[in-house]
Amino acid sequence: MTLGASNGAAGSVYQTIVFTNTSGATCTLLGYPGVSLVSAPPYTQIGLAAQRSSTTPVTTVTLASGATANAVLRVVDALNFGSATCGPTKAAFLRVYPPNQTAPVYLADASQVCAQPVQTLFISAVQAGSGGT
Repeated sequence: MTLGASNGAAGSVYQTIVFTNTSGATCTLLGYPGVSLVSAPPYTQIGLAAQRSSTTPVTTVTLASGATANAVLRVVDALNFGSATCGPTKAAFLRVYPPNQTAPVYLADASQVCAQPVQTLFISAVQAGSGGT
């Protein structure tokens, strides 16, 4: 996994998460990755995990060796919320669980996030291609 293109919009940043099949065999992905922002090791979760977005259909994505798929993460700017409601703090990594997997991958990301239970992360279903925002 890698971070792909990112794009800002009013009050949010859209970050593409790219999944690449590095094996020699075809594989499939179906559904949503699990995503949260975490501190530096020991990787303590900060705030709420990403909520699933219904803006993209859930389809099975078949990846040949070397092929890519993507999911788009929307990160709402923590400064949109009052300090008392949000408790803004910097994260160090995105913790990403590929769909239907239990082992995470950690990707460096210094997003500002709410330490309080305010929903600031939204994730799309996995789609074919390297994506864009």
